[in-house]
Amino acid sequence: MNWILHAFAWSLVLFLPYLVSDAANQYKIGPLPGGYFTLSGLVHMVIFYGNAQVLYPKLLNRSYWLLYMVSVVSLVLLSVMVKFYILEQWFPDATPDARAHVLFPSMLVFIVSVFYNITIDKIRAEKLQKENEALQLAMEVKFLRSQISPHFLFNILTNLVSLARKKSDQMENSLLMLSRLMRYMFSEGSKKISLQEEVEYLQSYVALQELRFGRDVKIIFHVNVSDEVKTHNIEPMLLIPFIENAFKHGTGYVDEPVINISLTFRKEVLSFQLTNKFSPQPDTSKDESSGVGLSNVRSRLALLYPGRHNLVIDTGNNLFSINLTLSLL
Repeated sequence: MNWILHAFAWSLVLFLPYLVSDAANQYKIGPLPGGYFTLSGLVHMVIFYGNAQVLYPKLLNRSYWLLYMVSVVSLVLLSVMVKFYILEQWFPDATPDARAHVLFPSMLVFIVSVFYNITIDKIRAEKLQKENEALQLAMEVKFLRSQISPHFLFNILTNLVSLARKKSDQMENSLLMLSRLMRYMFSEGSKKISLQEEVEYLQSYVALQELRFGRDVKIIFHVNVSDEVKTHNIEPMLLIPFIENAFKHGTGYVDEPVINISLTFRKEVLSFQLTNKFSPQPDTSKDESSGVGLSNVRSRLALLYPGRHNLVIDTGNNLFSINLTLSLL
């Protein structure tokens, strides 16, 4: 596509005399005959691409300033000599009037070439930055998935063994929930998933935590969503860090622990609220790798949903609360 635009632009330049003038006037543009205008346009192409494709990227970008300046001056002077030769040999009648129009176009084309390269460099830098951000986000998603506490998985497996011994009716459903959770955790990278999948994953995760803690922790999980969850997508691993963090810090030394989670989705807006008690006394029995840093989630929200989210976190009175609204337009 890029070369097509270049071909179109230069075609307009080379054939401009034949579009705006006529044969009776020798296709002149000002004092310049159409034939000379076209031939000098070919010379200007050499200046443009000589600087854009060779001199600028190979010399200027590598800080060979002196060699670059010498090369540019040589290129421009050579173009002037070639154009004077064309005038004198093929258009002698136009030479006196056209002399003043030999140097300036060469300089102008060179300047345009420089600005062209600056623009291309800026576009490439922005593209590279976006690619690096996308790579960083993909790595963060994999990191978040790896951060799901191994203690949580070990405790769930222990509880499943207990259910198996009791031949409990909960065994099959618990295995299915664990299977969904594991599939989500180890599936490929950073592609968006349906909001319905995200909700189902959160429900499985909370249900397994209920199996893990039993009556020791009061867990309230309220979901109120419309059928739109099937048609809207969300970036993975945005909500689970908050819930994982609640189970990490909202249990243990906390008296009468309560974790309250609410998720609603209406008119393309997701609302997520979470509150849990926490103790200022650290629980050294918890593994340091469990849970994830909330700053990580903040940065992902800022990169993935700029201007489309609002996150409020409050930690007053030993009560940790999160209120997140997210537009999924």
